[in-house]
Amino acid sequence: MTLIFDRKQYVDLLAKYQPKLIENQQEYQQSLAVVEYFVFKKDRTPEELALYDLTIMLVKEYKSKISPMDDWKTQSPHEMLQYLLQTSGKRQADLVGIIGSSGVVSEILNGKRAISKAQAKKLSELFRVSVSLFL
Repeated sequence: MTLIFDRKQYVDLLAKYQPKLIENQQEYQQSLAVVEYFVFKKDRTPEELALYDLTIMLVKEYKSKISPMDDWKTQSPHEMLQYLLQTSGKRQADLVGIIGSSGVVSEILNGKRAISKAQAKKLSELFRVSVSLFL
C-alpha cells in the first residue's frame, strides 16, 4: 500500500520544526534532537520521513564543514561518536544492544552520560578507530 504525501501536513511539520542550514553547535544539537525523535518514532508518515531526510542532510552538511577528525583532541567523546555515526551511515538505533539501551545511547550522544571503558572498546571495534577517541 502506497501512502500519499500530504503537502499540508508537511508544511505544518516544516512550520513546527523550522529546518534551516545549521550555523552553530546549538542549532546542531537541536537538529540532532529532531533526528533522534524520528529515529525512534514508530510508523513515521511520508511527511515525517521527508523532514527526517532533510534534517539528516542539514546535519551532514554542517558536519562536513567542521570535521572533528581534523582535530579530534579538542572534541568530546560524544561528539566523536556523533561524527562517526553520521559519516559511517550507521544509525543511533544500531548502537542499541552494543553499548546499552536506547535511553543509554541517547544520553551518551547528548553528552549527558560518559562513555565507559567497556563501551569505548566496543565502539572502537565497531567503527575500527582508536579507543582513545571515546575516552
